[in-house]
Formats: sequence, C-alpha cells, structure tokens
Amino acid sequence: MQTLPQIGQIVKVLRGKDEGGYAIVIGVVDERFAIIADGFKRKFDQPKRKNLLHLELQPDVSSEVADSMRETGRVTNGKLRFAIQKYIERKGE
Repeated sequence: MQTLPQIGQIVKVLRGKDEGGYAIVIGVVDERFAIIADGFKRKFDQPKRKNLLHLELQPDVSSEVADSMRETGRVTNGKLRFAIQKYIERKGE
C-alpha cells in the first residue's frame, strides 16, 4: 500500500489531460483519491479528484500551502503557482 499524500505535497500527474504537469495536493479523499490543484488550469475552486495511482508523489511539501490550508482551509491560486514554480526551478526543469 502506498503512503498517503500530505496536504501541500507536490505531485507529478502521470495520467489524464494534465499528464506530465505538476500539481499540489489540497485534500485527501481516502486511500485511493486525492484532490489536486495547480493554480493555472486547475484552480483551487475547481480542483481535480485524482486516483493516487495516476500521481507520482514528490518528496517536497510546500509549507506555505500546508500552513494556509491548516489555518484557513483554503489557499490562493497564486500560492499554488508559486510553490510549483519554485519546485520546478529547484529541480532544474
């Protein structure tokens, strides 16, 4: 059984329209599904419910996103975009 993603964790999308792109976990439905958003095409208000088998969990967890979700239950699209951008730059893609 794979580990459950954390809120704020960065994931790489392996299947679907957003394949190859990155998103951030903003919710965990159960052990099979997570709610993801990227702040671009997938805004916070229209997140995508995604099967965990179609996601590759990255080792990074965005503390800004995690803190914001913990404190207010939501996160701005700008914060999502920023966290993904920062992660991609760090990875050197």
